[in-house]
Amino acid sequence: MLAATAAISTAAAQQTENGTTMDRTQRCRQNYTALFGGEALTGEGTDPEFMAILQKFIFGDVFAVGKLDIRTRELITCTSLATMQTLPQLRAHAAAALNVGVTPIELREAIYQCAPFIGFPRTLNAIAVINEVFAERGIRLPLEPQATVSEQTRLQRGTEIQKPLYGDEIARNMADVPDGMGADVARMLTEYCFGDIYTRNGLDVKTRELLIYCIITTMEADSQLVSHAAGNMRLGNDAAILTAAVIQCLPYTGFPPAFKALNAIKSVAKQGVEPIR
Repeated sequence: MLAATAAISTAAAQQTENGTTMDRTQRCRQNYTALFGGEALTGEGTDPEFMAILQKFIFGDVFAVGKLDIRTRELITCTSLATMQTLPQLRAHAAAALNVGVTPIELREAIYQCAPFIGFPRTLNAIAVINEVFAERGIRLPLEPQATVSEQTRLQRGTEIQKPLYGDEIARNMADVPDGMGADVARMLTEYCFGDIYTRNGLDVKTRELLIYCIITTMEADSQLVSHAAGNMRLGNDAAILTAAVIQCLPYTGFPPAFKALNAIKSVAKQGVEPIR
């Protein structure tokens, strides 16, 4: 099955079949089978009409928008579902992600990095779900360690990633927190989010930042959308990539959160952002 899906490299999962452009129903069937191994649009179950609307929209329409490969789409989907704590759907898409070539470590890292944004309890819920999927696949746990920092280096390494992307924005925003505790918050964010998480192997920083924009989109964390859109663009995730990622989240979040995220992308793109060289 993985060999069959390796050829699906774009969002549309092959726009032509035997020289004929596929319609959304054909795309839906092809993408669904690649992901889940079964057949879409069976007309079975208690709500076949609604499932047909859902499947055609997600796997026929959304998968045809933008130039994200199917592996990235599933990492985005799993990230959004973990953020929302829709755990039955996360379980299904974690298995689908493995089916299309996402490695166990990549999937684990996508979930781990949710923690600074959604908190440890919800992240632990998501970890438990993907670990169940790993166990069913015979994937031995724990997976290989991916940490690259020590207690002595986590602040420095985190700063090295944070500064080019965000400067001292957090420190400035926290400067007037009572009793100087804002400095503690800013330091903890650098050490934990950027030091402990961003420095891990398994996903590069560019991919991590893209997935984090999807977390923020899903959370409707409006105050973070502009800064993280700019951070993404500095890393080379341009407005088109960010837009496709938000649209990939849209079936799970609904339209209002997606509109907010898309407006932030437009705003940052108009201002212009210099990529990090």
